[in-house]
Amino acid sequence: MTVLILTSEEDVTADMVVAELHAAGTPFVRLDPADVPDKVVLSAHYAHGGFEGHLSVNGHLLGMGDLRAVWVRRPGEPAAHAAHPSPWLTAETRQALFGMLFSASPRWMNHPRNAERARLKPWQLRIAHRSGFAVPPTVFTTVPHLARQFADEHGDVVVKSASGPPPGEPGLALPTSLIGPDVDFSAVAAGPALLQRYVPKCADIRLTCVGTRLFAARKTAGPGQIDGRYGDTEHAWRAVPVPERVGRSVHAYVALAGLAYAAFDFAEDEDGVWWFLECNQSGQFGFVELETGLPIAGAVASWLAQDESAQRP
Repeated sequence: MTVLILTSEEDVTADMVVAELHAAGTPFVRLDPADVPDKVVLSAHYAHGGFEGHLSVNGHLLGMGDLRAVWVRRPGEPAAHAAHPSPWLTAETRQALFGMLFSASPRWMNHPRNAERARLKPWQLRIAHRSGFAVPPTVFTTVPHLARQFADEHGDVVVKSASGPPPGEPGLALPTSLIGPDVDFSAVAAGPALLQRYVPKCADIRLTCVGTRLFAARKTAGPGQIDGRYGDTEHAWRAVPVPERVGRSVHAYVALAGLAYAAFDFAEDEDGVWWFLECNQSGQFGFVELETGLPIAGAVASWLAQDESAQRP
């Protein structure tokens, strides 16, 4: 049985898991959907009441009946590397490739259907509430006076992006920013704004969930630091235990979301409370493992290599 890794060629995090799969002797095939159809041959047959599908990648033939698990890491857009790419070719290639994979019965980390929903920030916050996390008051709005009302009610408020940098602008950074008391909210009418009560933090927490295994790391925040992704605090990530209450909420969250892998970001306040900020269904873990030694890549490889009869998330 074979593991299929869907990711781009230059993915250091995937390289770490590949090394673990190699060491364990687990067969795998690495594929970037961007290379279909020019560098990848696919064929699916539906006849006589049965289904048969094959992928040929770099000389390796993978039958859908031999597919153990699929890890969706950072795949490129289908057919993006084609000699004559087009939106139509991308749509057709996505239909063929993922339609064939969905017709098989592998274990998914994570299933694209669940992953797409898990990206939506308003949905994340709803599931976080249901799971018992501490969640800062938050509003998504296009109504300026409601944005002003929220800021007046909660005092210190941050504005943040729900979706990240706009597509096609990889160099653009959109850090979470603290809003001043005299800000003009009229521009909120031009597009949805995400406002959240500011959590004065003493540390950032990154918690990685792989199946049922939890790996937490803590990084002390700099004075007045708002967004832990930007700025050097001169502190390193270090491994920390997961509080029992947080662990219960993590397991509840991934069960509701249907995720086998998730990277949670928390802000730890001076009372030791871990405030839920977001959950990235394909978040990076390489930087955490390199700084802390937490065996996250090995955990991912072990999950992917489990027998197909193992319980799905």
